[in-house]
Amino acid sequence: MGATVMRDAPLHARDLREGQAGTATGSPRTGRRLPCRLGRYTLFDRIGRGGMADIYLAREVTDLGASRLLVVKEVAPKLAGKPEFAEMLAGEARLAARLQHASIAQVEDLGRDEEALFIAMEYVEGLDLRELLRRAARQRVPVPVEFSLFVVAETLRALSYAHRMGVLHRDVSPSNVLLSFEGEVKLCDFGIARAHQEVAREASGNGAVALEEALQGKAGYMSPEHARGEVVDARADVFAAGILLWELLSGRKLYRADGFEALLELAKRADIAPPPPLRLPDEAVLHAITLRALEPRRDDRYGSAAEMLGDLTRYAASANLVANPLRMGEWLREYFSEEILAVRRSRQRALRALDMGPPAVIEAIALPVTPTPAPVSGVQLRARAAEAGADAGEPTGYTPVPPSGVTTETRPPVSGSRPSLLRRALALVGMTIG
Repeated sequence: MGATVMRDAPLHARDLREGQAGTATGSPRTGRRLPCRLGRYTLFDRIGRGGMADIYLAREVTDLGASRLLVVKEVAPKLAGKPEFAEMLAGEARLAARLQHASIAQVEDLGRDEEALFIAMEYVEGLDLRELLRRAARQRVPVPVEFSLFVVAETLRALSYAHRMGVLHRDVSPSNVLLSFEGEVKLCDFGIARAHQEVAREASGNGAVALEEALQGKAGYMSPEHARGEVVDARADVFAAGILLWELLSGRKLYRADGFEALLELAKRADIAPPPPLRLPDEAVLHAITLRALEPRRDDRYGSAAEMLGDLTRYAASANLVANPLRMGEWLREYFSEEILAVRRSRQRALRALDMGPPAVIEAIALPVTPTPAPVSGVQLRARAAEAGADAGEPTGYTPVPPSGVTTETRPPVSGSRPSLLRRALALVGMTIG
């Protein structure tokens, strides 16, 4: 990805303060009519929505006809119109733009288009760790331990580099760990966490429900000092990586709490037991690594992501639990080939429609290939969970699997009845879209 942030001209906070947000037709809170232009990008698929921004898949075409896909986050109008928020976001984006690493999703651009404030980021064709674990639980697909260690190691590699560059993440969680269909692991949303904190701070003045919605999915990965509202350093990111490791080894969430306030209290205490046994070689060593990362007192933790990474990679090598992107990609394609094929077909259809003109675009975008659900409140989520059962909203009971020779558990069949044909189809689709 050769582009850099602010490549047309230096972007200063005053450039972002121009205009008042919230008055544009088709604002992200009501939903843009797709496809549409935003800066130099053509937005053609909305893929997410949060308290801070709407998230779109977009295409950029250069004057010479070269094109690429990106993810564009359009900041909510109520935030984009605040000069202090825009200034803070510009500063954070400049820091994130300095990060050039294979395990970090690149921030490409930050700018304004009339009232809209947006961030463009590298597009990773794949799924995030949260979605992978949901699908693994739903399809009863075992997750090999070597891949769990690989994902955490790559996350630590990204954090180690960022910390050396003076950048904290502050929001390491499964939704920010991206897994490409080729087996790459990329940590995303550097420079965005402070913006999320501003959203949470504003929400805290609107009552407990608003605060819970702003921090949905984040409190369960906070270090104790972060949960208490104290100043954090690199060791808070290490703690969050430790939670990822614990959950991947255990096959469930670390904290189980009835309500947001109870969850926050658990995060503040961080009274954590070892992961359940998996009959791994030298398992006590792996548990010691996990629990050291999760020490409640930051001075008792690993002093850096690099230190934890060193111990984890040495353990993986000694226990013969080493993985790489090639093997990870093969595993993803074996067990999730139908999902991969659906994603690639929908993207290909949308891109063809963009090239054919508006009527075709409208028809393609209207197809219910990957519909984005409307946002729901914490109250609605709790009501749905009560109706369907405690684990209905987000299955987390996937199965970690030790390496070959350690367990006699058989591998489940690939989802679908003809996996070889699916893999061939994936290869063909991949060729047709570049």
